[in-house]
Parts: sequence; C-alpha cells; structure tokens
Amino acid sequence: MRKAFLFLLILLLLAAGYLYVALYQPYQGFANDGVYVDIPHGASQRTIARLLAENGVVRSRIAFELLCRERGRSTLEAGEYFFDRPVNAFAVYDAIVNGRVFVKEFVIPEGFTMFDIADLAAQEGFLSRDEFLDAARDPLPIRDIAPNAPTLEGFLFPATYEFPRHMTGKDMTAAMVKKFRQEWLTLPVTGAPPHQTILDTVTLASLVERETPRPEERPHVAGVFENRLRIGQPLQCDPTVAYALTLAGTYNGKLDGGDLHFSSPYNTYRNRGLPPGPIANPGEAALRAAIDPPPTGDLYFVANTEGGHFFSKTLKEHNHNVARYRRLLGGSQNPPAAVAPPAPVRKKSRPVRSSQ
Repeated sequence: MRKAFLFLLILLLLAAGYLYVALYQPYQGFANDGVYVDIPHGASQRTIARLLAENGVVRSRIAFELLCRERGRSTLEAGEYFFDRPVNAFAVYDAIVNGRVFVKEFVIPEGFTMFDIADLAAQEGFLSRDEFLDAARDPLPIRDIAPNAPTLEGFLFPATYEFPRHMTGKDMTAAMVKKFRQEWLTLPVTGAPPHQTILDTVTLASLVERETPRPEERPHVAGVFENRLRIGQPLQCDPTVAYALTLAGTYNGKLDGGDLHFSSPYNTYRNRGLPPGPIANPGEAALRAAIDPPPTGDLYFVANTEGGHFFSKTLKEHNHNVARYRRLLGGSQNPPAAVAPPAPVRKKSRPVRSSQ
C-alpha cells in the first residue's frame, strides 16, 4: 500500500511539474520569423488547443485545453493570430480570448483613385487588384446617399486602416465607405448650396484634391471651379482627362494636347459642368473646400513650379501667368515635382487653362 501511495505521489508530482512547465514556461516551437494560426469560427477548445500545439505556439495540447476549461470559456475568438516570440500558455490564452487578431496597417493617401488603392492592396498582399476593383465598381453601398454615383470612387475615404492579412474586396470597401460616412457627419454640410448633392460635393472635392497638393490652396481652387460652374464655363481640369484615359486603359502618366479632345463624359475640356462622378477619393480638407467655396473673382490658375498656383481673374492675366510659368520652368535645372504632376504646357494656340 505504501509503495502504491509513493508511486501515485510521484506521478502527481511529475504531472504537476509537466503542467507547470507547459503552462508557465515560455515556448516557441516555430521558426524565428513567427507563425500565423487561423482559428476558425465555432472551433472547440480541443480544436484550438490542437492547432496551437501543431504550430508550435504551446508546448502541450492537453495542458492548454485544461487551461481553457479551468477558465470557463466555451469558445474563444476566431481570427488569424500571429506569434513572433516565446510566450507562455497564459499569454496565448489571453491573446485569443480577447480577440487580438493580427492586423496590418493599410494607408490610403488623399487623392488616390480606386485604381491606385487596388494596386496598393495587391502590393500589400491583401487581395488581387481585380477583386478590389470588382467591389469598388459596385455603388450599392452608397445608394442611400448618392443614388446616381457610378462607382464607389470618391467614397473610399483616405485614412489609415487596420485589416487582417486576407480581406475580401467587399469587406475592404465597406470599411472605407463606413469611414467616409463617419467623416461626412463631422463636416459643416449646412453651408453647401441647396442644389448641391453629396455626389456633386464629393465630385468637386475630388477635382480640387487632384489639382493641388496644398491644403491651404484648396478653398481657392474650389472657388475658381464654383465660378466657372456658375457662368457655364468649362472647368478645363486636366486630372479629369487623365481619369477618362485611365477608365479607358490608355493613360500613360502624362497628357498632351491631343488628349484634351478625348471623348469621355469625364473630360471637362469637352463637357461643361462636373463629370459624372468623382475622379479620386478626397480627404477632409478638399471636402470642406467643396462644401463651401470662399468667394473669389478668379477664373483661372496655372502651376507656379513650387507645388502651388498663380491665380488670375482675366484671360489676359492668365496668359501672363502662363508665360511666367514657362520662364520659371525653363530657368529651373530641377523643377520641384508636385504630388499631382502638372500637365504639359500647351502650345500658344491653347493658352486658356484652368488647371495646372
């Protein structure tokens, strides 16, 4: 009897030692660059413990399952988890029970088009370019606020997001549209003209965003466009031509005089008024400028080689500024590049321009 008791005591001590090591000692049975573990929805404690043990995150499947049962949680949070250093079983449990799933930052700069975002999402490994564009071309998520929007362009708000490694296009665009709605509610929309719809405002903001990289200039640019819209003068916005060519799959990164004749409803050299929809995704500053453009007597602007523009009220003043721009450009060995590169200078037969 005494021998049996001693044998049982030894077994208990060994089991206690095993559990102590399995639960309290940090463990890393995976490569130094880390391991991803995907916990499926509805997975049982036993399944989760097995997945963690198979991937070298915990030392013992049995010990981790006992820990889960002792803590009384029937299910843990689903998702993909990343482990990059040795941790004990309690730290692993804490991460999963609190749903600290792995996310990557995804930064969308102001003025990116849906095509730019699609390229970036593919480069970052979230999903394919086509999968993102398929979702972005479906305007259903904004039908309630912009029933005539042709796509989600303009409503994919530029911001820093945190996404899992693998996203669907619909989930990604839904997060961006949600962010747009949140930001829109913070804007002074009561100052917008009564005839101006959300789609009109976002479209105008996208033109402003693409025309100037300077936030302090955006209200002035919006004011020029507002003047042109009011008197029925074509906006003559170069970025709209670039967007029209992008939609057609023929844009090579620069414009020439012949491109101004390109047949597209987005070409504001050929068509008066705003294009059918936004040409990019504007940020807060551009949206604020488009909601309530300040009064200005200017009708023209041209690049000044320093990332900004010369503004003018008359065609004569504008032509003078165009000549000034050419002189500055010719005298600079390394003219500074703007965020949205200025379109090539027109020949003298085409001096009238409202864009860069």
